This record gives sequence, structure tokens and C-alpha cells, in this order.
Amino acid sequence: MSAAANESNIEYIDWNNAFETLRKAYQLGIFVLIIGPKGTGKTTLVRKFASEINKQLSSVNFSLRTRESHLIGTNTIDNGQINFVNGILVHSMTQGDMLYLDELNAAEPDVLLRLDEALDDRRQIVLKEFHGQTIKANQDWFVIGTINPLSHVGTKELPPQILSRFPIRIMLDYPPEETELEIIRKHVNLGSASVEDSIRSAIKLASNLRRAASLEEIFYSPSLRETIAYSKLVATGTNAKVAAEIVFANVYHQWGEVEYRKVMDIIASIFI
Repeated sequence: MSAAANESNIEYIDWNNAFETLRKAYQLGIFVLIIGPKGTGKTTLVRKFASEINKQLSSVNFSLRTRESHLIGTNTIDNGQINFVNGILVHSMTQGDMLYLDELNAAEPDVLLRLDEALDDRRQIVLKEFHGQTIKANQDWFVIGTINPLSHVGTKELPPQILSRFPIRIMLDYPPEETELEIIRKHVNLGSASVEDSIRSAIKLASNLRRAASLEEIFYSPSLRETIAYSKLVATGTNAKVAAEIVFANVYHQWGEVEYRKVMDIIASIFI
């Protein structure tokens, strides 16, 4: 959990016009929820948008270990003096940063309760940890949350009151196959036509696996990171079928030989 500086060199292809929705929401001061599976570029989208509008980005990645103190802050003793060190939430509110709440539906109920206090229309929070001081958010404060589908480990249904704090919702799924190839080109020098053909086959494979995972026929859905990793291997000389097994198939050993064989059969049908 940290405050991250703006980055101007982030590569992101806005294939579903998400930037326009985010800009409008920011102008109107309406908080945004981005919904989608892992590896679809949710974090990259948020980082790029923060850079585009020149906003400092404060980020929290939620898990079972995220505590109220991470958001609110803690008391410290310095030369006998009790001081309060702001957490990420309070820091972003006072500074008017963009607050990025990543994997919000992995947060614990007590953490969501404190967030709800800050996210309502008053945009303020009472520091019961420090003399009951009331913190009001800077007028430029803006919040974006992301959630993964409930099929993801560690996620849970968000309470209705939290959902209502994010009236603008963007669905970010995996991009069309041609767009995925364009994204890969941003990261990998494809070189020859044969390499590009192999990468197109890998994108087709990834699409098939994602579709199967969405229907709960297999346990795992490969992300954009995996097609990029595959492309880097093939572009530097790794055999296409071997790279597919390394990147796409081997992870399924976690669920046993039957699952692994299902994926290898798909690979064999694509990489002849």
C-alpha cells in the first residue's frame, strides 16, 4: 500500500472508450467502479488516467491483511509527543489525490465500514483514533475502485451501501483478439511473419481458455500478462508449442493431471 507518482510512459490502448467515461466522472466528481477479471488492464488503465490528468495516485491493494490502520493511520510517539501518521485514505483526502481502491471486494467488513464513512456525500471521516478530529476531503479528491468477479479466490459480495458510492461502473473484459495483438506489439518486437502467426495462435488459445473458464469448464483464465510473456518467449526463439505449454498449460497442474491434459489437448489442436 503506497502513494505512487505519476508515470507518463505507461502504455495503454483504450479499446472500449474507458478514458472518456473516467474523464466525465472526474469532471462531475462521481466515483467510479471498474469491474472485470484479473489481467484485463484495470490497474494500467487507472495509472494511465492519473498520468493523463496529472493527478498523484494513492493506491491500496486489499486483502485479508488490510487493516483500518492502513487506511486511517496510527499514533506514534516521538520524544514523548503523540503524533498521528495519516494512512493512505486520510492522506489522499487531505491532499486531493486520486485514491485507487484495488480489489475492493477482498476487503474485510470493518475496513469497508470506515471507507463507507469517507465515501458518502459529506466526503469526511472522524478520526476516533486521534481525538475525534474530523477530516474533510479536498474538493479535488477522486476515487476509483476495482473488483474482480466473485469466482476469484478471496472475493466477496460488496454491501449495497458501498456499491452505491460508485454510481459510474465500467466493465473491463479481455479485449478483442486484434486489440490484444496491438497491445502485445507495445511490449514485444514481433519480427517475422511466422512469429506473428504463432502469437495470433496463442491469442486464439487464450480466448478459448478464457471462454472455457467463464463456463466453469476449467479452473483458470489466462490474462494479458500471459499472452505477452508467451510472445516474448517466441520472439526470442522458443518453439511455439513449447512456449504454449510453459505459459498456458503448466499452471493447470495445480488442479491435477486431468485439467492439465484438457489444456494440452487444446494446445495440440492449435499448434500442429
